[in-house]
Amino acid sequence: MEQRKAFNKSEDFWALLIGGILLAASLAIYLSIIPNGTEKRIESLKTTIAKESDVPFKTIAHINASEELASIKLSKEPLGRFFKKLTSKPNTWTKDISQAFSSYEFSYTLDESEVNHALLVAQAAERAARERNYADAAFNAHAEEMIGEWQAAKMRLQQLEDKKKGGSFSLGHMGLLFVLLALLFGIGVRWVGERFADFLKGFVFVFMLAFISLVLAGQKDLKALGIEYAVWAIVLGMLISNTVGTPKWIAPALKTEFYIKTGLIIMGAEVLFNKILAIGMPGMFVAWIVTPVVLISTFWFGQKILKISSKSLNITISADMSVCGVSAAVATAAASKATREELTVAIGLSMVFTAIMMVVMPLFIKFMGMPEILGGAWIGGTIDSSGAVVAAGAALGDKAMYVAATIKMIQNVLIGFVAFGVAVYFATKVDRNSGNRVGIGEIWKRFPKFILGFVGASLLFTAVYTWLGNDLAYSVIDQGILSSFSKNLRTWLFCLAFASIGLSTDFRQLSKHFSGGRPLLLYICGQTLNILLTLTMAYIMFYKVFPEVTANF
Repeated sequence: MEQRKAFNKSEDFWALLIGGILLAASLAIYLSIIPNGTEKRIESLKTTIAKESDVPFKTIAHINASEELASIKLSKEPLGRFFKKLTSKPNTWTKDISQAFSSYEFSYTLDESEVNHALLVAQAAERAARERNYADAAFNAHAEEMIGEWQAAKMRLQQLEDKKKGGSFSLGHMGLLFVLLALLFGIGVRWVGERFADFLKGFVFVFMLAFISLVLAGQKDLKALGIEYAVWAIVLGMLISNTVGTPKWIAPALKTEFYIKTGLIIMGAEVLFNKILAIGMPGMFVAWIVTPVVLISTFWFGQKILKISSKSLNITISADMSVCGVSAAVATAAASKATREELTVAIGLSMVFTAIMMVVMPLFIKFMGMPEILGGAWIGGTIDSSGAVVAAGAALGDKAMYVAATIKMIQNVLIGFVAFGVAVYFATKVDRNSGNRVGIGEIWKRFPKFILGFVGASLLFTAVYTWLGNDLAYSVIDQGILSSFSKNLRTWLFCLAFASIGLSTDFRQLSKHFSGGRPLLLYICGQTLNILLTLTMAYIMFYKVFPEVTANF
């Protein structure tokens, strides 16, 4: 009973509870707003697609049905739009920063005449091919070409329409998000024995710093350079803490682990096992073989060659670099009982190299003429941040982006296994060598309990995805809960954590961990090994062992 009471008063418990409530509520709400007749509409569209699939080229009906199927999104429903606005990040902007703060739409009128004319020409060409029962290759080729030109005209119009719509962020909805998060985390803080009023006062400042960081991260030119919100939040926080100093009244709201643990539980909903299986064995080999090898090798190198005195710093940097950046660093730091300064060193190194690799790797891949699938797999297995992985993969193409994002998702699964392994190792080896008594209880004590929420969310959303079926699940989960709620909410929580890190970091305390440049050298050597092994494994798996998987992309 004593142990349960202690757990009820821990951040892990409240991270599990808050993350679980948010995910369960979002799932219940989105399932309840599925419009009547959606399943019949999906089946009708799939029937049309199947019927048109016998034609030698993609017909207009096939394309229209496919696009309509993809457009069935719960994020377009009234309640879906509300939740999207509730969690939206500030809009992107180039020169006018005011565009970041509220919803807007340019007033110019779109000219659809080009698309309408291209459609008429495509319909005539398709009709001519159909009259010959699609037996004339020349007419088929002409129809395919005209349909392609119609598609290109539609894409140009869509790009103009996207520019016309500035964004969905609004200050009013952000205010509601602030109230929601302040209440949820404030109740958690109060339950563990701290004052709600003290937390709320500091939370106002932390939240505003996170907001400013997200606004700056939305600047297009800086964003293109890979300077993301995490960098802004940490740098701005450090600027305050190491100049005027972080005021004492802010300290009760600097709950780095609380914010990021809750964000990781929500992130678990994005790790869907059915999508992992879609890439198959090549992706699993790239993520699940290379990653443990790099993690263990880097830790050994840090201990035996670089002689890093802190094993917890060594393992946190090794996990951060080899697994999936910040998420793995937090889980590993908790399992190894690393200090806040050690966690900050690991995250800082990750942020710097993520920004560099996000820009350099796509350029290098293009320069070398590397196949798109191979480039995407390489990016997914080496760049730390999921957001940076998607951006870098998109720079190569849609296929590369999909492969990169999926491999990073597969890699994220390892967070729980790594945390458990580190907890066991430090409890049975490190503490035993220090003369401390260890056992199953100590392993359980060290194990980050919030990881159970991460795994549970993944299993739950995978089960719901399978139950709904791919097409309906795409509308409810991919284009509903994830796109308009959980991903943006996770970003806000991570940004609160990074702002807290910056505000609680003292360079004088941090400098001792960079003694002799060993942590930097550890990261560089480990990432170099990671880059070489991932590229080798990706080439072998995608092009030698499982070429049929690659051919299907």
